[in-house]
Amino acid sequence: MKILITGSTGHLGEALVRTLAPQGHDIVSIDIQASSFTTHTGSIANPVLIQECMKGVDIVLHTATLHKPHVGTHSRQEFIDTNITGTLQLLEAASANKVKAFIFTSTTSVFGDALIPPPGEPAAWITEEVAPQPKNIYGVTKTAAEDLCQLFYRNQKLPVLILRTSRFFPEQDDNKGMRDAFADDNLKALEYLYRRVDVEDVVSAHIAAMHRAQEIGFGKYIISATTPFTTADLPLLRAHAPQVIQGIYPEAAGIFAQHNWQFLPYIDRVYVNEKARRELHWQPQHDFGALLQKLKQGQSIKSKLADVIGAKGYHSESFSEGPYPVH
Repeated sequence: MKILITGSTGHLGEALVRTLAPQGHDIVSIDIQASSFTTHTGSIANPVLIQECMKGVDIVLHTATLHKPHVGTHSRQEFIDTNITGTLQLLEAASANKVKAFIFTSTTSVFGDALIPPPGEPAAWITEEVAPQPKNIYGVTKTAAEDLCQLFYRNQKLPVLILRTSRFFPEQDDNKGMRDAFADDNLKALEYLYRRVDVEDVVSAHIAAMHRAQEIGFGKYIISATTPFTTADLPLLRAHAPQVIQGIYPEAAGIFAQHNWQFLPYIDRVYVNEKARRELHWQPQHDFGALLQKLKQGQSIKSKLADVIGAKGYHSESFSEGPYPVH
């Protein structure tokens, strides 16, 4: 198949090229920054470039985006240009060229304020049924792009699946308080319980989606590691998360102690991937239980693919408070 991958210099785009190219697919890849994984350098908001790249394409994997860490360094107009206008240009060209499937990489950030319940309430159980409440221009533009995708399915009959991915970046946390309180791997390990996914599993979700899109037509899916929690755990998670975690994983405390790691005192939301596993036939391999076994064996908590890609950073400049701007 001929596959167009946008954002091919980024974490996920590179991971998709690395995975799909050796399988014999004809890869066309676009990014604003040149790299050995990018065949065309330029903006996805450029209709001439997009029309050129879309010729003969069977599948579009649209990962290119301005991210949450760019909120402090890029204008709202730049977010609209990339995340909305760029997506529109791709949808127009995909429809005109009768592409078989369009997979849009969205984000759990679209849920915004719905992710943190009021004080005293249980942790939030986040499924696809939760209504987005964007709290910044990143969330607003990704939500609008999702709506454009749905419009093209409705009116142009373009098969489109939306994958709302949770955290998979290897960079440090964008919250200085969390960076100061936890070792980086400690924090990322805990996030696999409720809000993180390995890039290898994100890639397999995109591949599953591109094979299922024509049959499904349209759908939105949360792509995150499989949580061990149930709705019955939500009240206690918000107040005494270590008790819940150690009840499910009795060996976790000993393994964490060996690494001088600590537990989060509370967890405020849980991402649920059940719909993606059921409808996309997706089988994620990386979760907290698997991670504990890696720690016992002295292995990296990241997949081999994540290790190979490594950190890229979101900004070329440095800031007074660390890797991210204060805003």
